[in-house]
Amino acid sequence: MGEKGFLPFLRMLRGATKISLDAKGRMAIPARYRDEINERSEGRVVCTVDLDYCLLIYPQPDWEDLERRLMRLPGTKPANRRLQRLMVGHASEQQMDGHGRILIPRELREFAGLDKQAMLLGQGAKFELWDESRWNAKVDGYLGEDAAAGDLPEELESLLI
Repeated sequence: MGEKGFLPFLRMLRGATKISLDAKGRMAIPARYRDEINERSEGRVVCTVDLDYCLLIYPQPDWEDLERRLMRLPGTKPANRRLQRLMVGHASEQQMDGHGRILIPRELREFAGLDKQAMLLGQGAKFELWDESRWNAKVDGYLGEDAAAGDLPEELESLLI
């Protein structure tokens, strides 16, 4: 793929950052990601909902690719229609302002239970945006499940050293 292809961007969005939303529902994209998002999408992102009650934030070109693939799924399957309705139906285009902030629409904040404190997780080609307390509870659950389960699935064992 070219310089602005999908794969180079996958390496960029990683790590967890505590962030705050202001009274208007704006959040600042961490400075370390701003230049690449501006280069990749001229500061345009798409925010939508996730089945885990967090939000997903994609650079617009990556969202458009995913949206095309989602809408090609057979509409005869209820699970496909649910995912299309949730993700595409709640998608909101946003433009980073001069301070690197994006507005998280009220409906999306309500869906994810976002108030003031949040966690922004880089997940390859997208961010996940979680209410901080919901994320902490999710992490506690993951750690409890891992400890209780004991063994990792084979496909995960082969990834970890």
